[in-house]
Amino acid sequence: MQVLEKLYEGKAKIVYATDDPDVVLQEFKDSATAGDGAKKGTIADKGRMNAAISAKLFTLLEENGVKTHFRGLQGDHAMFIARLDMLKVECVARNIAAGSLSQRIGYPEGKELKQPIVEFYLKDDALHDPLITCQHIQELGLLTDEQFARLKEQALKVNDVLRTFFLERGLLLVDFKLEFGLDSAGELVLGDEISPDTCRLWDAETHEKLDKDRFRRDLGGVEEAYQEIVRRIGA
Repeated sequence: MQVLEKLYEGKAKIVYATDDPDVVLQEFKDSATAGDGAKKGTIADKGRMNAAISAKLFTLLEENGVKTHFRGLQGDHAMFIARLDMLKVECVARNIAAGSLSQRIGYPEGKELKQPIVEFYLKDDALHDPLITCQHIQELGLLTDEQFARLKEQALKVNDVLRTFFLERGLLLVDFKLEFGLDSAGELVLGDEISPDTCRLWDAETHEKLDKDRFRRDLGGVEEAYQEIVRRIGA
C-alpha cells in the first residue's frame, strides 16, 4: 500500500493518506503533553511502544467481537487503520477512582468503584473537552439514541475484555479513554489508540503507576513504566 500526503498531525500521532481511500496510516510520535498541552516533553521510544501495545490490544478486542480500525502494523511506529468519521464524543471508562473523578466526587485515589462508570466528554479543544451528559449529547445532536446506547455498550464490553486481560498479567485497569468513529458503512468502530497514554495502569500488588501519570506528575521512570507494560502483555 502506498503512503501519500500528511492529513493531520496531533500531539501524539500523525495521519497519512494512502492509495486506498478507506485506509490511512497512523504514525505514533515520541512527544508527550499534559494539562491541555501546557506541559510538553518527549518519552524515549514511546511511539514504537504505543504502536506495539495498541496493535496487541486492538487484536485482542477484535478476537472478542469488538470492531476496531486496526488493519496491521507498518514498521515499528505506525499502523494501517480504517478511515473513520470520528465522533465528537469520547468515552472514559472507570473502575477505580483516580484523577478528575477523585476530585469531583471526593473519593480517595485508589478506591474501587461499586461498578464501572462510563463518562462522556465533548471533543473540543477550545472548551477543554468538558464532561457532558446524555442530555447534552441530545441537545447538541452529536449522536442518535441508538448510537449513544451502542457507544456505552461497546465501552463496557471493551472494559470487560481489557480489565480481565490486564489483571491476568498483574495489572489494574484503573480507567481509560476510548474514541469511536463511523466507517464507510456507517458502523460504529473503535479508533485512536489504547496505550499507557490513554489508560491508567497500576501494578496489582503495589499500585505503582505504569502509565502517563508518571510524566504528568513528574514521578520519573516514565520510559521504564511503558517498557514494563510492553513486557507484561507481550507486545
